[in-house]
Amino acid sequence: MERKPEVGKPVVWHESDGTACDALVTTVWGPTMVNLVIVSVDENKQDGYGRQIERRTSCQHGSINQVHGFYWRFPDEDPNPYIPPISR
Repeated sequence: MERKPEVGKPVVWHESDGTACDALVTTVWGPTMVNLVIVSVDENKQDGYGRQIERRTSCQHGSINQVHGFYWRFPDEDPNPYIPPISR
């Protein structure tokens, strides 16, 4: 990965089900690992300030693990494809 994340810059976070969320970088641990803050995807999480924020820590870039969730990417990068689980 050539680009490096920067504190305060926007990225896209993917929840475990692959849902994409806008996020801001709060800490950079290295070129592929960051901490993020997102606006909760749960519309019921409201308080006097509006929708609550949530934090994600030690988040890996999508290029590290080719999974469809629990990773971050730059806004202009394509998301990882969904690969259904293997049935046993």
